[in-house]
Amino acid sequence: ANLDQVHQWMVGFISDSPQGHRYKELADRITEALAFMRACGIDSTSVPQLRSTDFFTSHEALLLGYEESLTRVDSTSGDWYATSGHMLWIGDRTRQPDHAHVEFFRGIENPIGLKCGPSMTPEGLIELIDILNPDNEPGRLTLICRFGADKVFDHLPQLVRAVEREGKSVIWSCDPMHGNTISAGGYKTRPFDQILKEVESFFAVHRAEGTHAGGIHVEMTGRNVTECTGGAHALTADQLGDRYHTHCDPRLNADQALELAFLIAENLKTEREGRHDDPIAVNG
Repeated sequence: ANLDQVHQWMVGFISDSPQGHRYKELADRITEALAFMRACGIDSTSVPQLRSTDFFTSHEALLLGYEESLTRVDSTSGDWYATSGHMLWIGDRTRQPDHAHVEFFRGIENPIGLKCGPSMTPEGLIELIDILNPDNEPGRLTLICRFGADKVFDHLPQLVRAVEREGKSVIWSCDPMHGNTISAGGYKTRPFDQILKEVESFFAVHRAEGTHAGGIHVEMTGRNVTECTGGAHALTADQLGDRYHTHCDPRLNADQALELAFLIAENLKTEREGRHDDPIAVNG
């Protein structure tokens, strides 16, 4: 997390990526800003936030028996908390309002998430929000959208409009992985260009609706795996078997994750500058 190491983070990525020069320019600006701060007496020794980061845990609360065994009453407030993670979420297949997962989540005080797939209707979403966050508490509920790259514009705008119309306080997050899962070369995989497309569409909808794109939910690893096709190195289906190590879902490798992170950063920068063109270039 040490920002002084920003160039070391990207040595291989910058040399191999066709977009490497853009990322080097951003890294150079970070280094220049840190040099200016050091001249003002601010460095990673005096400001530990420059060399560290807060780390929180989160997962889908699928197995309720496991979650219930780790649920405790806080001795200072008397509230119930699920202690298996800081934030838990309800999956797209277990979000029925009259079923056990929603009932369990209704009773815990953790920040919680709710996966929203193509079958989510505006009316159904408002009903779930009323159950899970009846006090309309800011920060309590994150809506994690996972539609598939070609379905975002068909579903997300109407959900955003319903939430705004009802005055609900939610955080909007994008899961560009689960809706873009395919089979290729005998492996379960995800095309990187579709992942980027869903992220870009997510930002575009919020830009058009005047709402805030608040987060992203991805599966990634720092290892040099070959589980998602595409990216700067144009990984093909024939290469998936080289280093396919996941036991569950295909993950972005280090270079793909870094590429996605920088493209999101460019998107945020574009929005801050008030431009409304499409800021993310999709490779593929």
